[in-house]
Amino acid sequence: MLKTRAKYHLGQIVKHRKHPFRGVVFDVDAMFANTEEWYDAIPEEVRPSKDQPFYHLLAENDQNYYVAYVSEQNLIADYSGVPVEHPDLEDLFGPLKDGAYPLDFQLN
Repeated sequence: MLKTRAKYHLGQIVKHRKHPFRGVVFDVDAMFANTEEWYDAIPEEVRPSKDQPFYHLLAENDQNYYVAYVSEQNLIADYSGVPVEHPDLEDLFGPLKDGAYPLDFQLN
């Protein structure tokens, strides 16, 4: 069954269930929309279903800032109140407010 409603929203802080990183949602795909090569690189025993929302995150861990693409089943909300320090945040979002980052960009 295709799940069409995303659990997390733009600007929300989330963290990975198994890996030590967190990030801010900046885009959502209703279902998998990356390459087959990327998908096949995930070990089969932990490979998520394609029929769920996938999230683009401005992500960070203890060493790096990067962009991550993560299935909904592998995310949980981060209610710690700790800001995300990703350097690209200010390009898309305003300052942290009430535990989330409000959208703050101009369309051409």
